[in-house]
Amino acid sequence: MGNDTGPAAVRELPRDWTTMRRDWSLLTLYQRFETAVALVLTVVIGAVIVAALYRLCAEVLDTLILRSRNPLDHEVFQGVFGEIMTLLIALEFNHTVQYVVRRERGIIHTRIVLLIALLAIARKVIVMDLQTAEPASTASLAGLALALGVAYRLLDPRRRQLPVS
Repeated sequence: MGNDTGPAAVRELPRDWTTMRRDWSLLTLYQRFETAVALVLTVVIGAVIVAALYRLCAEVLDTLILRSRNPLDHEVFQGVFGEIMTLLIALEFNHTVQYVVRRERGIIHTRIVLLIALLAIARKVIVMDLQTAEPASTASLAGLALALGVAYRLLDPRRRQLPVS
């Protein structure tokens, strides 16, 4: 990947929009529908990201600065990093939808869905109070994380290039 700063990066976004507008007439009705839905989803997810970022900043300001709480306190850590993970999940989801808008991939890309699911489980583990959690819930999350990790690994494109021993 190249450097995303500078004049080339600035020109790339309008080129994508120009290409999308130019190719719009070549798309089937369903492809237009899919692209329009992806555009609306991008706006909605963008609004969620802005709201989550605002809430994260407000909580950090309130908790760490106004209340002078220790950022290493277990509850503070869980709250702040839970919100950070929520933001990362929303950003990754929005990034995935952008593939559909740019017509680079179909509507569902399994590896990315698995990655988002793994991020959601990681978030759940971070915010979960393991001292009071039911053992069955903890075991279920562990099993789910293991299954998603194995599925993600099995779908790795580099795996197909390895010689079979």
